Amino acid sequence: MMSRRKMKLRRQRFQMTRRNMIGLFLAFLFLAPLAWSLLVSFKTSAESRKPPLPPWPTTGFSTQSYQNLSDFGSGIWTYTGNSLTVSLATVVLSVVVSLLAGYGFSRFHFPCKNALFVLIIATIMIPFQSVLTPLFVILSKLGLQNTLTGIVCVYVTLQMPFSIFMMRNAFDAVPKEIEDAARVDGASVIKVLYRIMLPLVLPGVATVAIFAFLASWNEFLAALILLTDQQKYTLPVLMVAVREGQYGTIDWGAVQAGVTLMMVPCLVVFLLLQRYYIRGLTAGAVK
Repeated sequence: MMSRRKMKLRRQRFQMTRRNMIGLFLAFLFLAPLAWSLLVSFKTSAESRKPPLPPWPTTGFSTQSYQNLSDFGSGIWTYTGNSLTVSLATVVLSVVVSLLAGYGFSRFHFPCKNALFVLIIATIMIPFQSVLTPLFVILSKLGLQNTLTGIVCVYVTLQMPFSIFMMRNAFDAVPKEIEDAARVDGASVIKVLYRIMLPLVLPGVATVAIFAFLASWNEFLAALILLTDQQKYTLPVLMVAVREGQYGTIDWGAVQAGVTLMMVPCLVVFLLLQRYYIRGLTAGAVK
């Protein structure tokens, strides 16, 4: 009897050790590129052009790459401000529009409701590259071409199918009896939405916000084509300009410094909202 218990404990210990080793290995795979970029960004420009191994600086840590990045064009803070402006505006508009649309698709009945929802979801299958030319023409007609406002409109439009899908599923997961009880107490539709329903669908809102921020923060192609003024470039476009460098040379240290700066807001946003993010995806998966 003792031997069986010992064997069981030993088997459980072995399984736990194996799971921990697999977890550590997966964590290493995810963290290694981040650590690599951070270490290379502290190499001197001359050392960053040498073979990448070892990834850490061998001639001492240097902030020259960050200085080169800051001195390029209008300065790193101008492009960071452009990216933050575009990303935050995209998050706010995506959340507000998808919140109202998701609530409408979930709680109200109107003609062609299901067909309209399927039509919105179907736009996910349209390649973004195929609509760039029509978007360019539309923005030119509206006077929004080469403006951050135009870029925000494009990003919000691209986020709508997934955001509306997430918010409709989030509202569907809330029992209708809660809303009916608030209506009986005399609450209006707007009050029910913002006082009763919004706290209950907060995980879905966080999921939409995270996806909208990451997509707009890292988006490159639309910003490259629709923005022609260097003062309005976002950080991904700046990375391409830095890579070209003077006489076509590539400043790998400045590139890695830019990559390091770009991933900091993404990590902060994800770490702040990760608990809502998991719950939001789970609620969407159930429905």
